[in-house]
Amino acid sequence: MVRKECRSKIREKKHMKIRNRFSGTPERPRLAVFRSNNHMYAQIIDDTVGNTLVAASTLEKDVKAELEHTNDVAAAAYLGTVIAKRALDKGIKTVVYDRGGFVYQGKVKALAEAAREAGLEF
Repeated sequence: MVRKECRSKIREKKHMKIRNRFSGTPERPRLAVFRSNNHMYAQIIDDTVGNTLVAASTLEKDVKAELEHTNDVAAAAYLGTVIAKRALDKGIKTVVYDRGGFVYQGKVKALAEAAREAGLEF
């Protein structure tokens, strides 16, 4: 019988391939996205020192209060604007987008497009 690898293992392999191609620098940090079944998380990371510069998720009270659901495309788009505003407040204008091994569609795409519209460049 042919066994198929589980989706999470496949995603982790894709993520490691992506991470080998680029990393965040102080001039251009990495915008890392993680999506679970119930929430989305976004972090802007400087990989040279391993520090998270800015973070946002749908678990936060002020973000959650604005949303009807925390796991749909509208929530991802709102999270994209939140992370972009926080990054611009810290003086971060350009980032490298790390989709975390997820396919660039749906929620992951909505977050990226909303962050671009809010002023982040990538």
